[in-house]
This record gives sequence, structure tokens and C-alpha cells, in this order.
Amino acid sequence: MDLTAGKKVSCHTIRCHSPGWRRCGIHIVAVLCTACTLLFASEASAQCTARDVLQNQLRLKKAPSADRPQIPIKSAVEVQVWKKITIGTLANLFALSNALDAAGCGIGNSAGEILARPSFTLRRAKANVELFAVSAAELGFQTDTASLADIYARAKKLGFGLAAAEVGPQLRLQYFDQPIGEFLIIGMEPIRTWKGAPVILNVANGGAGLILIGQDGSPDAQISMASRFVFVRTNEAAPAETQEAVARIDR
Repeated sequence: MDLTAGKKVSCHTIRCHSPGWRRCGIHIVAVLCTACTLLFASEASAQCTARDVLQNQLRLKKAPSADRPQIPIKSAVEVQVWKKITIGTLANLFALSNALDAAGCGIGNSAGEILARPSFTLRRAKANVELFAVSAAELGFQTDTASLADIYARAKKLGFGLAAAEVGPQLRLQYFDQPIGEFLIIGMEPIRTWKGAPVILNVANGGAGLILIGQDGSPDAQISMASRFVFVRTNEAAPAETQEAVARIDR
């Protein structure tokens, strides 16, 4: 009896009476056990499913960062690092897609489309990136909403920089303990869909599982003051404008 992904898996020997099949019981046991392993392997490795999200929430009791006081910041220098991730760990789009699938992470239609665009690139070599999560209110906006262009301009003035697009899926793969109800907009240059619509990425936990979705990346797109963005500092190793170390994905 084995326990895989929270489920009991039994492997039984089938008795054989024919002399020519003396070892068939051993062979059948091996086949059945292999089938059981393959059946539950993907479930065991999943980290983004609703069940995993609920288990993490109950275990960590982590509250969304939006619940914290929204105090305007004066400079990016005074903001503590929110999270460190590693980029450049995946060779191409296929490896990225397989990693997201293996973790059970949901991918929205527009997010999936821009991940397949030639303008979405992956870094050649591994690099550690420090990320900073700030809301529009913390950037100093006092209205109910602000345009994406104004938010980016204010962030740049305070010393933040836009992240490489790769940060979106990599953060999804390295942030399995995201609290329920948290939606993090990746501060990045928009990537256009096949129809030309500009899209930016959002790493989210809506309660039904961990997902990576896309949203309107137009300069005049209105963003709620409470919405939180993920930026890098302007001197970080992976700003979006640094393209020398970035390679196009082979397709």
C-alpha cells in the first residue's frame, strides 16, 4: 500500500497457475505500480491548484499585502525588498509551458497569447532579481484611479524600473504561498497580442487556484489606487530595457 498525493494506491499480485507464466505476477505488479505512479505524479507535483492554495492559506495564515497601511513613499531606496526570484532558469517557451503545467498553474487567454509572441523573451543565464511590491496609493496617487502611463512615470521618478516580462511567469512559479485575494500587476513593457492589443501580466490568487493572467496594457488604462505593482529598482539586473542578456525564444 502506498500513499501518493494524499491518496492510497494499492498494488496487488495476480496469481497465475500456468507453469509458463511463473513470473507473470511480478510483471503485473510492476505494470500496475507504474500505472499508479503515472496516474498521480502530476497531482503530487501540482502547487497551484485550489486544494494546494487552501492548504497553504490554512498553514501560513498569510494576509494579502493590500491589507497593509498605504503610506506614500518618497524614494525606492526606502522600500524593502518584497521578494527575490531567479530568472534565466528555463531554456525556451516549451520548458516554461511545461513548468507551469506541471505546477498546475492556470494561464489566462491573453497571458498565454503574449507568452507565445516573439517579443516575449527569456534570459540566457540565471540571475537573481529583487522585486518591490507597491500600490498606486503608495506611489502618491490620491484619486480613485490613475492611468498606467502616469503610474509608470511616477514609479520611474521614485527610482523604480520596469521588470522583464519573464518575471511574470517566473514569479508565478516561485510564489506558491500567495494569499487568497492578492493580484499583483507586473510593471513591464506591454506585449501586443496577435491582434495588436497591448497586454501586461498579473500574478493572481482569486481563490480557485494560482493563475497568471493578462490585462489591458494601454497607456490610458485606468488602474485602481489599491492595485499593487511589482517593480525592480532602476539599478537591478533585469530591467525591461536591458536586452543585451536576453535571448529570443526558438520556436
